[in-house]
Amino acid sequence: MWLSRHVGADVEQARYTREQRQQYREKVRRDLDVFERMLGKSEFEFDRPMTGLEIELNLVNEDLGPRLDNKTVLEQIADENYQTELARYNIELNVHPRPLPGDAALELEEHLRESLNRASQKAAEARAGIVAIGILPTVMPEHFEGDWISENIRYAALNNAVLDARGEDVWLELEGPTGERIARYSDSLAPESACTSIQLHLQVQPERFADHWNAAQVLAGPQLALGANSPFFLGQRLWAETRIPLFTQATDTRSVELKNQGVRPRVWFGERWITSIFDLFEENVRYFPALLPELYDEEPEEVFERGEVPELRELRLHNGTVYRWNRPIYDIVHGRPHLRVENRVLPAGPSIADVMANAAFYYGTIRVLAEEDRPVWTRMSFSAAESNFEEGARLGIDARTYWPGLGDVPATELVLRRLLPMANEGLQRWGVSTAVRDRFLTIIEQRCLHGINGASWQSECVARLESRGLTRDKALREMLARYIEGMMANEPVHTWELPGD
Repeated sequence: MWLSRHVGADVEQARYTREQRQQYREKVRRDLDVFERMLGKSEFEFDRPMTGLEIELNLVNEDLGPRLDNKTVLEQIADENYQTELARYNIELNVHPRPLPGDAALELEEHLRESLNRASQKAAEARAGIVAIGILPTVMPEHFEGDWISENIRYAALNNAVLDARGEDVWLELEGPTGERIARYSDSLAPESACTSIQLHLQVQPERFADHWNAAQVLAGPQLALGANSPFFLGQRLWAETRIPLFTQATDTRSVELKNQGVRPRVWFGERWITSIFDLFEENVRYFPALLPELYDEEPEEVFERGEVPELRELRLHNGTVYRWNRPIYDIVHGRPHLRVENRVLPAGPSIADVMANAAFYYGTIRVLAEEDRPVWTRMSFSAAESNFEEGARLGIDARTYWPGLGDVPATELVLRRLLPMANEGLQRWGVSTAVRDRFLTIIEQRCLHGINGASWQSECVARLESRGLTRDKALREMLARYIEGMMANEPVHTWELPGD
């Protein structure tokens, strides 16, 4: 199974010495040199394109507040595919890699729904529920106090590293479209744990990596516009995909002065189109100090020169602490190295049908974008792609998007006119069946035609409940109860009923 944890595996201590940091920097640079030599030889696994999926989930009590006991719930679920995440109310479902062609996506949808149903039944025995949603709307400041962090030393290490690097508490400041806002300090990484996402993986050939990463960057804005599902945090209506600015701010290792100097943030869209995967790894080493300087025994040069595959564990661990929205991955499975793009743009949920539709749209569209003779990123600035990304996060389904040849258009229009036909063509090139394309791309089409995604449904549901006299807290809980019904029924969010319908 591919493992792409937030902070990597095998962290063994919570704090590090100055000497360890110096040694680690040198080892990462050696790893990077060997990685460059490996790219030159181009001996990477690519027998067939493989995809992978991770879904981060929230645990709730019977009152729909967060359940801070993932250890008990995971013991009850007793499935190795479900693992801990940062906070005690988070778990993650890892899906085994699989090829795209044929009816594989329909089979995966059925498998995921059965797996979540089984896990939900087991969790219920521990008086807990499972929710796939970008930000659990019932999380409140008191849930970030006390014993909130999961029992794993790597989480404590990451929490210490971010706060130590920053040298002061984390400042959160977000404002929504109607003026509701958050402005508060946090003395831990706890707010980051509110951000639950899906990660879409695509294995690619080394010489095609840059095209796929650039295409994924272009696609990030429309992805967010379509898939936003995080409008509430700490009881306030904020961005359609509040997870984006919240994750950016909550893990920021920079003081105000370093921001003013233009130091790059750990959560990063990037700043340029690339020509090789090496560009990204080299940027990570050049710009970002180590958060978790864990040293390993491997001598990468010797391993490479013996004709074996070096693990490059320091480089991989460092790469795992730079949170690009499209992250480059070097990994080894069964002794063979491979490269993949990890797309981290989308929130979890609303339903498995929606998750699969988002995935089908991504995999289909990126195939066509990456193979165009005159790629779209040669016709638009990188800053335009970043502006699309921020606009998609802020306004969701109501966002406007710049696209070469169309100009500034509603994101839904861009999807319907340009990107959906691309997605259909790309899935055909992957060998995906007509049944898969019809099921999942129709969901995307209808989401655009109705102007409804997870964020807009949540916001409208709460607004209608408040108009009936419910307080914000009660409206959020009632909305979440309705949300869970739609999620468990595996109906696409654009079909969910609203109060008064």
